[in-house]
Amino acid sequence: MTTQDYPGLLLEKRGHTALITLHNPPAHTWTAESLTGLARLVRDLDADRDIYALVVTGDGEKFFSAGADLKLFADGDKGRAATMAQRFGEAFETLAAFRGVSIAAINGYAMGGGLECALACDLRVVESHAQLALPEASVGLLPCAGGTQWLSWTIGESWAKRMVLLGERVDAATALRIGLADELAEKGQGLATALALADKVAKQSPSAVRACKRLIQGARYAGPHGQLPSEREAFVALFDTEDQREGVGAFLSKRAPQWKNG
Repeated sequence: MTTQDYPGLLLEKRGHTALITLHNPPAHTWTAESLTGLARLVRDLDADRDIYALVVTGDGEKFFSAGADLKLFADGDKGRAATMAQRFGEAFETLAAFRGVSIAAINGYAMGGGLECALACDLRVVESHAQLALPEASVGLLPCAGGTQWLSWTIGESWAKRMVLLGERVDAATALRIGLADELAEKGQGLATALALADKVAKQSPSAVRACKRLIQGARYAGPHGQLPSEREAFVALFDTEDQREGVGAFLSKRAPQWKNG
């Protein structure tokens, strides 16, 4: 369904998974309104206790997202540039902070802000025909929505420099080899593959997933000496949750757990 609150986005809930489809034909470029809508949508999903995972994909079979429409920047208006940079940052940082597991099903071209959206997700499924790039420097710009940071963290500095500084475009096979893709899928099968991964999340305690994700991402910014005490504290804190009691009880009773997400 499309709602006025989420312009340029389609939302469908499948069990414990929210499917977000980018829908701004023909290339699903981002607008100030759709970026604000994405941030609002992710916050709404964060508040929905029945949602454990989200999958982001593009409508159709050619584009995941081509990023920002360069026509927005043709007149050199710095005010507009600042507004768009802020909207991009808020949208994708909100996506990165989603409490559950986020998966990008890259069904075609993921360029610029399109790839940055995928990088804000926890995992990336890439279809065999997809192309991935951060080409901003070729038009006198730079990735401003986490691209230089999340790409470097995901694939390492050398390949990040090749993609950003040299403008190299990456195909699906290369994306898998360098760690930009977590799994490959045949053309048209990316969404099904991503949804199958999302189904695995429902078997995990949502409370535990939330704590684990925060610790894993925290390793980007703090060394082990800072994170190891936090890890132990988070372990003990889980004993305040219903999920901890349910999980251990279900295991000992040899039954499937019924998570409460609390």
